Amino acid sequence: MWTVIGFVLFFVALLLSIALHELGHLSFAKLFRVRTTQYMVGFGKTLWSKQVGETEYGIKAIPLGGYIRMVGMVPPGPDGSARTGTTAFGPAGIIRNIIEETREGDRAQVTLADEGRQFYQLHPFKRIVIMAAGPLMNLLIAVGVFAIVLVGIGVPTASTTLAEVNKCVLPATATGTECGPNDAPTPAAQAGLQAGDTIVAFDGNPVTGWAQLTSLIQGSPNTTVTLTVDRGGQQLQIPATPVENERPIYNENGQLTGTRQAGFLGVQPTTPYVQQGPGAAIDRTGEFISAAAQGIINIPARIPALWDSVFNGAPRGLDSPMGVVGAGRVGGEILETADLDAKDKLVTFLNLIAGFNMALFLLNMLPLLPLDGGHILGAVIEWVRRGWAKVRGKKAPGPFDVAKLMPVGYVVAILFIGLTVLTLAADIVNPVKLFN
Repeated sequence: MWTVIGFVLFFVALLLSIALHELGHLSFAKLFRVRTTQYMVGFGKTLWSKQVGETEYGIKAIPLGGYIRMVGMVPPGPDGSARTGTTAFGPAGIIRNIIEETREGDRAQVTLADEGRQFYQLHPFKRIVIMAAGPLMNLLIAVGVFAIVLVGIGVPTASTTLAEVNKCVLPATATGTECGPNDAPTPAAQAGLQAGDTIVAFDGNPVTGWAQLTSLIQGSPNTTVTLTVDRGGQQLQIPATPVENERPIYNENGQLTGTRQAGFLGVQPTTPYVQQGPGAAIDRTGEFISAAAQGIINIPARIPALWDSVFNGAPRGLDSPMGVVGAGRVGGEILETADLDAKDKLVTFLNLIAGFNMALFLLNMLPLLPLDGGHILGAVIEWVRRGWAKVRGKKAPGPFDVAKLMPVGYVVAILFIGLTVLTLAADIVNPVKLFN
């Protein structure tokens, strides 16, 4: 049941993110007086729509995106009209047909009353603002969610208060947690440490955090030390001797990279949520942008593994490309798992929403049609051409013909469709799983 609820909640959040993305475009399009005929969430068959003024607002059947339709996205041809029906053969003819069919489809909705209200007639800066407003809305959503998580809820932070005392010494490579008859008891258990104890000093050195305590323990193998412990308001001096044991080594992403011999006491910390300052949301956003950008760059290299997971059943890693269906399944898994308490589930789910909005921001800013970044690129090229003409004392060139980017846009769209289909298949037959 919780899996279904999590799946539904994710898709509701996704639709809201898409709606706000398109609202970003729409708001500035109307501010700059571009005639906007449609505002749609989804693709395919229209499930509901309502005409308000000159704009039709609606919801479509396939919740995998959205769009607004502005008149005059593409300028007319040099002769003032679209040149369709070219009979040229070969690649040049195909490219010309794509360009002119794009122009014809766009110019068909333009009327005489739209003069001065067409998208291509705006200053390049205004066109950039309109097209960037959608992705920036996703960025703002991500920052807002991070602020809720970090400032409102907090970050799980390991403390020196003990959540558990391990019963026996197990190596880092152990696959289970059960103690065998030949496993030695941990130094912590032998010393009489208890869950709820707070270690405030290590051999006379004040301890303020878990990382400091861990470092002191690992640096004292086979050495008897005195732990100052706060137990129910009473301070106790407890001797303990950390043993040398195989300990894991993790990288900055929390992934196991190896093991080493170090001191081992056998205690686990409590991890209370500690609220962060307002700047933490900006810092977290920067970290996610860097990680998400690297993930997008690495997508082509991960396609063979994705293919292998679909057709050969190979296990999928957490860094595997994942679509909305896969993310929805992860949302359901988060709410279903018994490994997390209610607050942990909420934080993990919110981070999933923030991460997905970050991905939408970065993908849409790629300078490729039909993405928003492709239209931004066209406006930037025109702006540069205008500036260069002004420097040279030449007449300003006409608008940049964004239709000329459409052949590349078709290739990009085909590649995106192929990746979407492959990812969808993987998300159905071999989904990414956060929890084993």
